[in-house]
Amino acid sequence: MKAERIRVRGLVQGVGFRPTVWRLARALGLVGDVRNDGEGVLIRVQPGDSTETESIDRFCARLRAECPPLARIDAIERQPLETALVTQSFVILASEATEIHTSLAADAATCPACASEIRDTSNRRYRYPFTNCTHCGPRLSIVRGLPYDRARTSMAAFPMCPRCQAEYEDPGDRRFHAQPNACPDCGPRVWLIDADGAEPTAADRGDRDAIAAASRLLDAGRILAIKGIGGFHLACDATNEPAVAELRGRKRRFAKPFALMARDLAVIRTYCHLSDQEAELLRSPAAPIVLLDRCANADGTSAGLASAIAPGQVTLGFMLPYSPLHHLLLADWDRPLIMTSGNLSDEPQCLDNQDASQRLKPIADFSLLHDRDIQNRVDDSVVRVMAGAPRRLRRARGYAPAPRPLPPGFAESPPILAFGGELKNCFCLVRDGEAILSQHLGDLEEARTSREYEATLRLYRDLFQHRPAILAVDLHPDYRSTLIGRAWAEREGLPLVGVQHHHAHLASVLADNDRPLDADPVLGILLDGLGLGDDGTLWGGEFLLGDYRDYRRVGHLKPVAMPGGTQAILEPWRNLLAQLEAADGWDAMRARYPDLEVTRRLSDKPIELIQTLIERGLNAPRSSSAGRLFDAVAAALGLGGERVTYEGQAAIELEALATGAIDASTPGYPCRLDQESSAWQLDAAPLWGALFTDLAQGVAPARIAARFHVGFADAIVDTAVRLARTHGVTTVALSGGVFQNRILMESVTKGLSAAGLNPLGQRHVPSNDGGLALGQASVAAARALTRTSRRMERDET
Repeated sequence: MKAERIRVRGLVQGVGFRPTVWRLARALGLVGDVRNDGEGVLIRVQPGDSTETESIDRFCARLRAECPPLARIDAIERQPLETALVTQSFVILASEATEIHTSLAADAATCPACASEIRDTSNRRYRYPFTNCTHCGPRLSIVRGLPYDRARTSMAAFPMCPRCQAEYEDPGDRRFHAQPNACPDCGPRVWLIDADGAEPTAADRGDRDAIAAASRLLDAGRILAIKGIGGFHLACDATNEPAVAELRGRKRRFAKPFALMARDLAVIRTYCHLSDQEAELLRSPAAPIVLLDRCANADGTSAGLASAIAPGQVTLGFMLPYSPLHHLLLADWDRPLIMTSGNLSDEPQCLDNQDASQRLKPIADFSLLHDRDIQNRVDDSVVRVMAGAPRRLRRARGYAPAPRPLPPGFAESPPILAFGGELKNCFCLVRDGEAILSQHLGDLEEARTSREYEATLRLYRDLFQHRPAILAVDLHPDYRSTLIGRAWAEREGLPLVGVQHHHAHLASVLADNDRPLDADPVLGILLDGLGLGDDGTLWGGEFLLGDYRDYRRVGHLKPVAMPGGTQAILEPWRNLLAQLEAADGWDAMRARYPDLEVTRRLSDKPIELIQTLIERGLNAPRSSSAGRLFDAVAAALGLGGERVTYEGQAAIELEALATGAIDASTPGYPCRLDQESSAWQLDAAPLWGALFTDLAQGVAPARIAARFHVGFADAIVDTAVRLARTHGVTTVALSGGVFQNRILMESVTKGLSAAGLNPLGQRHVPSNDGGLALGQASVAAARALTRTSRRMERDET
C-alpha cells in the first residue's frame, strides 16, 4: 500500500488542527497517525484495505479547504514512506519535543459555540468566565514554551476534572487538546475586592456571582480594574460624565481617547457609522479595537456618551467582548463601557494581582480578579479602515505572534533579530523564511516598558529556540533598542547591521506587500515624526528611491529648526514659530497680522530666546519632519494646547477638525518644489501667508485645516509624480506614522493612482514605528543574501 509522510507547516498547533486531520482521515478511509512536533504537524498516512490510493490526494485537498478557523497552512510537504504502516486505524499521538520550527497562534476571541454555552442555564459552563475550546481562547498570553501543550502554559496549575479530561482526550470533541480547557469544578476562579483588598459581603455581591456584582457597581458609576486575557483594564460607564472625568483625573490621562467595549454591533451602531468591512473586523477572532466615524451632534460629541471620552476627535475606538468574562460583564448593557489599559499614563499594563493592587489602588474603586496567571502582556490591537483596506495601527492581541511569510527570495535568509525603534516598539525574529513580530511593547523611554522589552526578547528566543546570526538596529545611537542590540552583539560576537530609520520604513512596506527581493526599486514616501538620517541630521519627510538592500534620498521636505529639541515635540507652538521664521520671519508676520489670536498667543512666548536658538543652532536641530509641520499648523489653529499630553495629539486633532470639511472644490494651500542637484526639496513656506490671510478674514478653522490637508497631499503627489518620471519607477510605497492620517492616506493614494502609479500601503504591520523591526530585518536579510550570492558567484568563477 502507498504510504506517505506529510509535513504541514504554518499556524497548526493549538488551533484544532490534529482533530481536523483525524476527522478527514477517518472520513476518507485512511489509516496512520498525526502528532505535533517542533516543526509543526507530522502526518503518516496510507489508504485502508478498501480505500483508493488517490484518497491521499483528496485528503490533502480537503485539509486545505477545511482548515480550522484559527489555523493557517503555509506548506504541505509530501514524501513517500519506504515501508507500509502496520495499523488498521488513524490515531493522534502525543507531541514530540524537537527543535522548534513551528509557530504559535494568537489569542482568539470567544467563538459562538462557547458564547452560547455560558448563556445556557442547563450547561455546566453556564456563566463560567474561562470557557474556551480549540477555536478560541488565550494562547500567547498564557504560554511559557513550545510545543504548545498545557504543561507549558499557566493552565498547568489547574488539573482537569474527569469530565474536562474526557473532552481533552476525545478527538471528536471541539475541546480536544484545548490547552486552557477548564470548568467551574477544576479551573480558575474570579472574585471581586474593594480598593482595600476586602471581598464584598454576600448582600453587596448579589445573588449570582462576582461578575454580576461588578456590572452593578459599574452601573452605579464606580471605576473597576478588570483582569483580562493579556493585562488589566480600567472600566466605567461610558455614558456617566462624572465617572469618565474621575477616571481621567485618577489615571492622569487628560486628553488621549479612551477605548470602548460594547455588547454587540447594535449598540455600536447607536454611536458610530459602521461599514460591512468594519463589522467584519469587529467580529473577527482578533477582535481588535476599530476606529469608527462617530454619529455626532452639532458640537461634535456623540449622543448619550460622556464628552470626555475622545475630546477633539471625530472617531471612537470600539471593540466587542473577546473573552467570556467580558461577554458576561456586558450581557445586560445596552450602552458601552470604557475599557482602557490598566495603568497610569505611559506605564505598561499591570499583569498580576499583587502589582495591580498596588499600582491601581489610587484609580480603581473595586477590582475583578482571577487566578489564571498572565504570562505575557498583550495589549488590544487597533485597526482603521483607510483607502479601502484595514490598516493595523497597533499589532498585538489577536495578531501577534502569528508569523508573516517573507516575500519570494528570502527563503535562505540566515536567522536575524531586529530590535525595532524607540517608540511603539516591537521586535522581529527571522527564521525559515518567515518573520515573527512580537506584540506591541510600547515606548522604551519608560523604565518598566524597557525592562519588559528585554524579558520579552528572552522569552521569544526561548519559545522559538532562535539563535540569530545577525542583529539589526536603528542608526540612532541613543535609542534604548539600539543600545541593547549593540551590547548583545558585543556579548555574543555577532555582526550588527545599522539600518537607517526611513529605509526601514520603506523595506517594511515592501515586505508587507510581498514584494520580491530582486524586484525593481520603488519610490518611497516616508512621512513621520523624525528619524536619524545617514547624514547625521533629523529626517521625517522623505522621498527615497530604493529597495531592500539600499536607497538614495531623492527628495525631502525643507528642514526647519526644532527649537528646544524634544521640547518642540511636546510644545507645538515652538514648531509654528520655527516655521514662520523659515518663511517670511516672525517679525514680518507679527507686523502684518498683529490682531490675530495666534499672534497674541505667540507674543507671550520667549520669542527672542527661541530666535537666538534658531539663529545660532543651539539645541535647535533642523529637521525635515512632516509630523512637526502638522504640529505647527495645529498650533496656528489653537489645537494641542500649550503642551501635548500624548504623541501626535496636535496632528490628530488637526485631522479631526478637517474631516468633513473637504469637498472637490476645496483649494489647497501652496507649497514650493525646488529642484536641487542631489535631491528635490519641498518647501512649505508659501502656505503660511495664505493660512494667516484666511485667519485674518475669519475663515472657519475647519476650512483652514481642510485646505492644509488638500494642499499638502497635492504637493506630495506632485513631487512623487515628478520623481517617479525622472527615475523611471511606477510603484510608490507609503509608510511612516503620518500616513495614519486617513485624509492624507486616501488623498495621496487616490492622486498617485490617477497619475498611473501603483501605491503600496501597509496593512499587516503598522506604518508607524511598530513596523520598523520588519523593515530592519528585511534589510539585514537582503544584504546578507546579496553577500552570499556574490561569494557563490566568485567561487563559481
